[in-house]
Amino acid sequence: MAIHKLLLLPGDGIGPEVMAQAKRIIDFFNKRGADKFVTEEALVGGSCYDAHGVAVTEATMDKAKAADAVLFGAVGGPKWDKVPYDARPEAGLLRLRKELDLYANVRPAIVYPALADSSSLKREVVEGLDIVILRELTGGVYFGEPKTITDLGNGQKRAVDTQVYDTYEIERIGRVAFELARKRRNKVTSMEKRNVMKTGVLWNEVITALHAREFQDVQLEHMLADAGGMQLVRWPKQFDVIVTDNLFGDVLSDIAATLTGSLGMLPSASLGEMDPKTRRRKALYEPVHGSAPDIAGKGIANPIAMIASFGMALRYSFGLIREADWVEQAIAAALAKGFRTADLKSEGTKVVSTEDMGSAILAELERLSA
Repeated sequence: MAIHKLLLLPGDGIGPEVMAQAKRIIDFFNKRGADKFVTEEALVGGSCYDAHGVAVTEATMDKAKAADAVLFGAVGGPKWDKVPYDARPEAGLLRLRKELDLYANVRPAIVYPALADSSSLKREVVEGLDIVILRELTGGVYFGEPKTITDLGNGQKRAVDTQVYDTYEIERIGRVAFELARKRRNKVTSMEKRNVMKTGVLWNEVITALHAREFQDVQLEHMLADAGGMQLVRWPKQFDVIVTDNLFGDVLSDIAATLTGSLGMLPSASLGEMDPKTRRRKALYEPVHGSAPDIAGKGIANPIAMIASFGMALRYSFGLIREADWVEQAIAAALAKGFRTADLKSEGTKVVSTEDMGSAILAELERLSA
């Protein structure tokens, strides 16, 4: 029997509501499986700022470093718009990513059969869609220095954000992309802006060299990131694995969210380097949807992305492939039976609460594991 340590960070807004449904799935596997999950919970984001004056405490950082994986809800909201920049809720998530060195953000965009008509695009464009956007997460313009706002006088200011990438940062995210593609449909599309950005030139050079040196069996294509955004909404099924930098990955993965019908459908995994001794890697799993403060506390949030994020933890951190498949199949089956949260409602479907959607998925898990 294997025992896995999970740190749960529900955060703000709808984070605690959707995390509650993920905890029900964790409890299900604790009762049914040979592997056991020991969970600990802590504050992060705005709730942590309210309690401690920071977005994440040193004690929570220590717990995150000691955990086998972190399950993260969402942070932020208008309540904290005026807090100091370094203490803003998002700073907690950025610190977790940086200090755990979670450089590879895996964002699948899957259109479940029952939701092919929920997308803003035509059914034939998205039906059967299964792509992954791999975003470099610890470099680029979000972390580059200098990062300043300077008062120039006469009512003028100058803001500077610096885009920085080193060869090793590009190479390691590229390697994850090629290895991931080998387990899928064997195609990688690298996106940058080499026509106007020096970091794009280097990105293109490094990915091309890595491909030639180690991954010639994988199909590689290069695409400018703005053209990639257009192609994502024109014909997304041309892609398999898209690899790109921190800024473009942030934008392109949200474009991909529209393809699936709702942000509430998108899980993600943020992965670090593999430890050669333990064969484990630091990892944080989170839904893409954010804290959605406008619906917080109403019991109508979609928990699927949160539950699917735990499913990704089963797959990537714990090697429980059968159990991860069950989670995906249970989600698909609940949707096929017409269960929908408010963000997914359509004619002929049953709109249910956050808890009821969790119950529908649990019922399907019971059936699959019987």
